[in-house]
Amino acid sequence: MLKAGNVAPEFILPDENGNEVSLVELLQDGPVILYFYPADFTPGCTKEACAIRDIHDEAQGVGLKVVGISPQDGESHLAFKKEHRLPFTLVCDPDKIAIKMYDADGPLGFGVRRITYLISQGQKIHDGVEANIKIGQHEAFIQKAIVLHESAGLTTPRSES
Repeated sequence: MLKAGNVAPEFILPDENGNEVSLVELLQDGPVILYFYPADFTPGCTKEACAIRDIHDEAQGVGLKVVGISPQDGESHLAFKKEHRLPFTLVCDPDKIAIKMYDADGPLGFGVRRITYLISQGQKIHDGVEANIKIGQHEAFIQKAIVLHESAGLTTPRSES
């Protein structure tokens, strides 16, 4: 796992719609929660994605953008996103380019380790968590980031309906 203070590696990969996504572009509007997960539609990954979905509005409200990365293709990501009403971008990394750069490749190159990073606009890793079994630690990590950004007054104005 990459350490806090490290430069977050740049990547350019397609999202679920086939649009190119780069870290620099993602960071333009604020910090990014970048989470790596093994596979769409598996029980653990579905539980993790839905927990993140349920706190997404809070994260967005304090200026945090959430992005998930796994090795599946856009078709799989799009189906996963639609079925579970995921409001955040899913990045396709079938060749494990970003997965390897962020030290999320599984043991001996098999699978993907479940890692979540908080990356600042300066492209620095602020913090991270790795928890392959205790999936709830990723939600707790994001909740902590939300509270820290909120207490620092880093909220984004919400439009009134």
